[in-house]
Amino acid sequence: MVDWLLILGIEICIIIFVIWIAWSGVVGAPWVPTPKKRVRSMLEFAEVSSDDILYDLGSGDGRIVVMAGKEFGATSIGIELDPLRLLWSRLSIRRHNLRKKVRVIRANFFKVSLEGATVVTLYQGYEINKKIRDKLASELKPGSRVVSYRFILDGWTPTKTKEEESIYLYVI
Repeated sequence: MVDWLLILGIEICIIIFVIWIAWSGVVGAPWVPTPKKRVRSMLEFAEVSSDDILYDLGSGDGRIVVMAGKEFGATSIGIELDPLRLLWSRLSIRRHNLRKKVRVIRANFFKVSLEGATVVTLYQGYEINKKIRDKLASELKPGSRVVSYRFILDGWTPTKTKEEESIYLYVI
């Protein structure tokens, strides 16, 4: 009896995990975490500092907002729709004692005002980047930086590129 319950429990966990991974692909971009080395490169490339307010669109596990707050001193706001990744990132923020500097909100980033941002980080696909351009152009103040990993903002010319790492920086 115990073996049967254990096997059933494992199967249920696997099913929930698969649904969780697939869910993000259905509602937006699939979750593929940015390697921490690239996170640091993105933040350095955008010259993030303690004067910045950074928004990470589709913040996943919170690695960008946590590093921006902890190592660069930026006030950081992650926007994440997935409730499990939101919980994971909030636990990470708490673990790093960054609750005064970093937060993550559960929302669709297309519906959140970005007007306060001085830096926006993206790791989305081409289609989402095409859709987000107008929002970025209309809501960000001149001088704000947008740093995208892997995918360009089609129709915009990057101010700087780090081709070997697929990092693109745009200045509004």
